[in-house]
Amino acid sequence: MLSELNVRDYADWRNQEKPHTLVDVREAWELEQARLASAVHIPMQEIPLQVERLKELPQPLVMLCHAGIRSAQCAAYLSNQGFTEVYNLQGGIHVWAEQIDPDVGFY
Repeated sequence: MLSELNVRDYADWRNQEKPHTLVDVREAWELEQARLASAVHIPMQEIPLQVERLKELPQPLVMLCHAGIRSAQCAAYLSNQGFTEVYNLQGGIHVWAEQIDPDVGFY
């Protein structure tokens, strides 16, 4: 079962400095449009090649994309690979910009 995390709850995690890793699975050109500085960038197609690296990062993993679709696929993949603490950020960076920080930008 895919674990979802809404942007308000994720903002609380960040404010409380809860250990985690934000993984941005978008393409490089998308990061030029809007990004969260704390994110680790691993494009979606590279996720299978980076499983060992992801295991070494602080857990849980919070997966991020533009609208939450690609990141949900990546979160599901990682869950199938044995990750027990992986979340999809619902609505992606678009909803983050709408509800939390409009300075992040829209595209």
